[in-house]
Amino acid sequence: MTLALAPPRARTLSPVLPVVAVVALLALPVSPGGEGGAGPADALSALVVLFCAVRLLRQRRRPLSRTAAVVLGLPVAGLALAATGAASAGEGLTGLGRYLQVFVLVPAAVLLLVRDRSDLRVLAWSFVGLAGWQGAVGVHQYVTGTGASYQGETIRAVGTFGPQDVMGMATVVSFGLVCAVGLALGRTSVRRRVVAAVSALALLVPLALSFSRGAWIATAVTCSVQLVLAGLRRALRVGAVVAAAGVVLVGGFGVGSAMLQERISSITQVTAAPDQSVTDRYTMWAAAVGMWREQPLTGVGLKGFPEHRDAHASLALSSGSDTDGAGSGFVRQPLLSPHNMYLLVLSEQGLIGLLALAGSWLALLVCGLRSLFRVRSSKAPGLDCALVACGLLVWQLTDFMYADIGGPSTVLTAVVLGVVAWWALVGGESGTAEAAEVARHTRGTGEARTR
Repeated sequence: MTLALAPPRARTLSPVLPVVAVVALLALPVSPGGEGGAGPADALSALVVLFCAVRLLRQRRRPLSRTAAVVLGLPVAGLALAATGAASAGEGLTGLGRYLQVFVLVPAAVLLLVRDRSDLRVLAWSFVGLAGWQGAVGVHQYVTGTGASYQGETIRAVGTFGPQDVMGMATVVSFGLVCAVGLALGRTSVRRRVVAAVSALALLVPLALSFSRGAWIATAVTCSVQLVLAGLRRALRVGAVVAAAGVVLVGGFGVGSAMLQERISSITQVTAAPDQSVTDRYTMWAAAVGMWREQPLTGVGLKGFPEHRDAHASLALSSGSDTDGAGSGFVRQPLLSPHNMYLLVLSEQGLIGLLALAGSWLALLVCGLRSLFRVRSSKAPGLDCALVACGLLVWQLTDFMYADIGGPSTVLTAVVLGVVAWWALVGGESGTAEAAEVARHTRGTGEARTR
């Protein structure tokens, strides 16, 4: 009797590839003169949610655990209540759809489409690749003087996002840098860790040339947290290397030394001698607090900040910010948000909305850190995934103190929250179970050999 050889099993494509496509679409240039709203990546993210729903129906399985459903669905109550208080039904529905996309639907889809740590690493490397592309475009803009306008010179690195979304490239590069640092501090092969470390060092250049103080602060805080979480000895070694690289880049080669030093020093001068952008930000923060005091529980409604701004802002607020360069003409952009996510939610959704949304983020942070400590103490595989996920969430929560949602790069925030949700609610537990199973198998093999 002859045994027929079984045909090789076809390697199925990972379901996370559509999410990678969403990240890749952000490499496309934004049309000049655009308003910086939803773009192709947002449209594809909606298709990803639909793809995930169809996949669940075909597999006939429970989509989310009870804990995941509560954590990810917590913001819905506050959003629905704030939508009813909007100035018009259209604005309420538009704002509700945007918030649900960024904070509920896309994160849930990413959580369900990531199968294991390998898929999460694929997403992390896609962040690094996008950051490398946008960073290269930004460095070229600085060198050739074709970037966005900054202090009268068109040298600000904005990548393909244009001057209407000056924070877009800084956000993308920061995400890529945080992912690279997490991958470099993991327990994977030496080659992968070296590539990740080199990528992180290279991304420091476009991040510096973005002249984004908020991104600098968030990245410095996040990388410091990642280093401490990975181990104090490693933190000291890596910190020394980064400091030396910074001295060589800025001091030795003079990479934007004069303007960078001036921009860095302005961080400590926000109260003594603030520039107009800082004054505008403080004024809008005060306006957001004023709106909240009028409606402390429910806020003024979704999309309500622009309408109520002038009634609560002082005369120190300018009429708008000037944007120019990077392929676009001069545009005077109105200031339609407080550039602080927490104050934006507080003013438009009140305490109910802020507690629901921030409560969801806090739950993800606590669960993610708990899984990280468990993996690190047991020396189980997946430390790089833990550092990537926790680092991304720390960066986003820190950056939300200086920025809010808006622009084409916002869809990346939704993907980030999905990565964090997978590690916090699924990946950390599965990694520990895998390690326990391997340990049991090893002990069993050792006992058999002893016998």
